[in-house]
Amino acid sequence: MVRGHFITFEGPDGSGKTTQLRLLAASLIAAGYDVVSLRQPGGTSLGDRIRSILLDSRSEAALGPIAPATEMALMFADRAQAIAEVIQPALDSGKIVLCDRYTDSSEAYQGGGRQLGSECILAMHAAACGNLQPDLTLLLLPSLDASLRRARRRNRRNTRRKGADEGRFENESDDFYRRIHEKYEEIAAREPHRVIPIRDDASISQIHARILEIMATHLPFTAENLKPAETPRDLV
Repeated sequence: MVRGHFITFEGPDGSGKTTQLRLLAASLIAAGYDVVSLRQPGGTSLGDRIRSILLDSRSEAALGPIAPATEMALMFADRAQAIAEVIQPALDSGKIVLCDRYTDSSEAYQGGGRQLGSECILAMHAAACGNLQPDLTLLLLPSLDASLRRARRRNRRNTRRKGADEGRFENESDDFYRRIHEKYEEIAAREPHRVIPIRDDASISQIHARILEIMATHLPFTAENLKPAETPRDLV
């Protein structure tokens, strides 16, 4: 059986990557492709428990400060489980896997934001993930101020509506996010064959159309089949 394709979505919090993943999944499914979508951290039972520790802003009040190296290790524990349980089996069966964050996030957030550097992140990726690389990474890089406003507004809304608090990272300083943004730019410059940056504050539908163009260029088997997905009401 032909191996499937592994596509990751990256970007700072509030960049719109989760929305764009949902729209691309809808386009692919409508065109008849078998698609598996997941997020990191999360996507497995173990991963969801790790996510609750890493993203809940109340974690450190309950558990004490989470050291940057511990944060990195937990991210890779989640990722290794997702590869074993979801990603690799899906690829082996010929499916298209869409993943909301992957190792580039660890390099940006822990390597850049936490200032651990890239070397230890890439070494951990080789050890924990068997160096599994995406075929294509869509990197959304809107202006830093706009993405931070959206992320913080979204988390306040979700806390009110659902009682879910995933604002631990959004509580970090603007300097933290500037380091993340710079590291993402560094990754894009280092791996232009894989990482395609989208650097604008365009509308949801305009960015979706751009992503379909990228798909046609980098995964040309989809070129004649993909049509724009309708934006769900909850994303308008």
